Amino acid sequence: MSWPFVVFLLFWVVGMVGTFIPVVPATLLIFVGSVIATLMDGFQPWPDLPFLVTFAALTLAISLIDNFASAWGARKYGGSRQAGWGALIGGVAGLFLPFGLIVGPLAGALLAELLVVRKPFAEALRSAWGTLVGLLTGIAAKFVLHLLLGLFELWRLWKPEQSLFS
Repeated sequence: MSWPFVVFLLFWVVGMVGTFIPVVPATLLIFVGSVIATLMDGFQPWPDLPFLVTFAALTLAISLIDNFASAWGARKYGGSRQAGWGALIGGVAGLFLPFGLIVGPLAGALLAELLVVRKPFAEALRSAWGTLVGLLTGIAAKFVLHLLLGLFELWRLWKPEQSLFS
């Protein structure tokens, strides 16, 4: 294990735990850990730059999963297009509130169904439930992606000849 390996491993573990804590920017932490480890390891334009650019694009995509999964869940459980948009807007607004990434999409879908579409409360609640299902699906997807990205980066940084213990 080299120092870059250890540094990334620490960022990755915090990111993996943070996947389940809505206020922790887990994907960003894992990406920052990768950048720091790559710089510590002696940045080379090839292959490090294409890897980091790809990782940055994946970081952005993974960061959006929660919001799109919430909107998908609302639609899957009978929510209107407005409920999907409400979940998406609520998720973005929830970024600025404690527990907002959970409450925001739920409230957004529920309010869109009640106030815009004018559905009965039971049907609106079903859409909000779908938002929660979508959100949990998104968290599971993020966990798997974080796991795969982290394992790839650890493999990339693994250099037994630079072991701290030799």
